[in-house]
Amino acid sequence: MNDTSADHSKWSMVGKDPWTMPIEKIDLSHPGIWQADEFLPFMERLRLEDPVHYCAESAVGPYWSITKYKDIMRVDTSPEIFSSEPTIGIVDTYDEYTLPSFISMDPPKHDEQRRIAQPVVAPVNLKRLEHLIRQRVCNILNGLPLETEFDWVQEVSIELTTQMLATLFDFPFESRHKLTFWSDAATAIPGAGVVSSNEQRWAAMEECLQVFTGLWNERVNAEPGNDLVSMLAHGEATQNMPPMEYLGNIILLIVGGNDTTRNSISGGVLALNENPAEYEKLRADHSIIPNMVSEIIRWQTPLAYMRRTALIDTELGGKQIKAGDKVVMWYASGNRDSEVIERADEFLIDRDKARQHLSFGFGLHRCMGNRLAEMQLRILWEEIMQRFDTIEVVGQPKRVYSSFVKGYTHLPVRLHGLN
Repeated sequence: MNDTSADHSKWSMVGKDPWTMPIEKIDLSHPGIWQADEFLPFMERLRLEDPVHYCAESAVGPYWSITKYKDIMRVDTSPEIFSSEPTIGIVDTYDEYTLPSFISMDPPKHDEQRRIAQPVVAPVNLKRLEHLIRQRVCNILNGLPLETEFDWVQEVSIELTTQMLATLFDFPFESRHKLTFWSDAATAIPGAGVVSSNEQRWAAMEECLQVFTGLWNERVNAEPGNDLVSMLAHGEATQNMPPMEYLGNIILLIVGGNDTTRNSISGGVLALNENPAEYEKLRADHSIIPNMVSEIIRWQTPLAYMRRTALIDTELGGKQIKAGDKVVMWYASGNRDSEVIERADEFLIDRDKARQHLSFGFGLHRCMGNRLAEMQLRILWEEIMQRFDTIEVVGQPKRVYSSFVKGYTHLPVRLHGLN
């Protein structure tokens, strides 16, 4: 288990037995069990015994946990019952720290804003980006040391996704690591390593707004370009956004393009190390890579949940949910639901219907950049297999202190070349 000072709270589930504790006391929202990698049995018990589960007391207040695949689908595809407003995070943020963005909006405003940013990940643009991504992947991999321990998260996962973000925003390349910092600051729990307080987080957000306002002012007076800032500046539904809404959408796009791909890049390496027979399958047949990518994204589930708020009194799984209740869809649990996904607790890179996972969400909020994420992972693994026999994990991974971002801060590895 990773030690985190923030985890000595009375709410922590770490070290508790999910099978013997009173089921109403189970609280999936506390970050400790996610960082300690102890969350799976808690979710398993809820799926078996109480799939629509009410947690009356937690650090974030009362909320419902939805843990079965089909129930999650129902919530995710019923925006008229389960609203994305005011936020998709489990914490009801203080007003001054709330950033509006289209992921936490309902139609029609959601649809109008999303439509403006969508072309950046349209098939024609992805085709244009493929060569550039491969070039970058090759540069990163060619610079890695053989037979020497290093941190995969820093050297590969973060570097590749940050370069990609800089391209999507046409952001100054030499300052690209600011994007990573802003992304981490936006999702971090104050006191858990990235920022020490909400005030410090807000200072980072204000710096982000200042820099992106400068880019907006340049692009709004130029011909419309292929980058996200230009699209927002020239888009009919977004060109008159108030500054906080612009910032909210920028942060959404940064986090969406950063956390998810980055943590799947790290999670895939770990999964192959923990399942050596699957690594052998990959060595024997590189054509399996696109399918493996989907299985990695299911297995990792880089964002563990999304939250909705009930707009009306409704019934789900025999439970009465009241208007105003927080409803949390645990994608990380739905992805392990063996009623829908065969052998859901096994990592199988040649799995049938591997794309049938919940990691990208469903319905109108389905992840906009899902094809881009898959393409980055596919190209990365194609190039890895051309160069290395094994990426060997040589120490314990360190995980993020969060129940939302399911990821890694450190993964020590050693590369072994092809024989």
